[in-house]
Amino acid sequence: MKIIMLGAPGAGKGTQAQMICDKYSIPHISTGDLFRSNIKNGTELGKKAKEYMDKGQLVPDELTVQLLLDRVANDDCKNGYVLDGFPRTIPQAEVLDKELSGLGDKVDFAINVDVPDENIVRRMSGRRTCPKCGASYHIEHIPPKKEGVCDRCGAELIQRDDDKPETVQNRLSVYHEQTQPLINFYDEKAILKTVDGTKDLNDVFADIVAILG
Repeated sequence: MKIIMLGAPGAGKGTQAQMICDKYSIPHISTGDLFRSNIKNGTELGKKAKEYMDKGQLVPDELTVQLLLDRVANDDCKNGYVLDGFPRTIPQAEVLDKELSGLGDKVDFAINVDVPDENIVRRMSGRRTCPKCGASYHIEHIPPKKEGVCDRCGAELIQRDDDKPETVQNRLSVYHEQTQPLINFYDEKAILKTVDGTKDLNDVFADIVAILG
């Protein structure tokens, strides 16, 4: 069972990916983790990726796919895996498809966790963090007992730059421009499945399990 997770930043696809992996005992693969582990272990592919990263350049799609194929050749992937955060663009999806096809393999499901932009902006811009002890809150869902103050240590809560409405909106614009076309790409391949990400976390997961069978 080879699964690709799709969805805007803040849609909750990472959480769902981890829940799928736990239930089906398959690995959760993110490109960020792949880069880090290969660089740390000093692999040939890792050294090549580091050269680009050290110059502040994007790692080419072909190299990223090679890292990915190297990872999915491991024994723990024999029953499948969940890709989270890759592919992000049509060219990446095409390279991945071509390479998997060359191995007589393919992606089984592309699961799109669909959440309207306004929900995501509200969800992410409502987050508050304690800079002192690291506790997390949400002004709607997990509010502190006293507004703006950490329950645990009494420090003043902050809103991270990443969670500011304008930053969230900017990330969503990039997503719609680059990643949204993947939804059509996988729809045309008849492997796209969309779930309503505005539901409760466990209900979203139940919908995904029903799809995976």
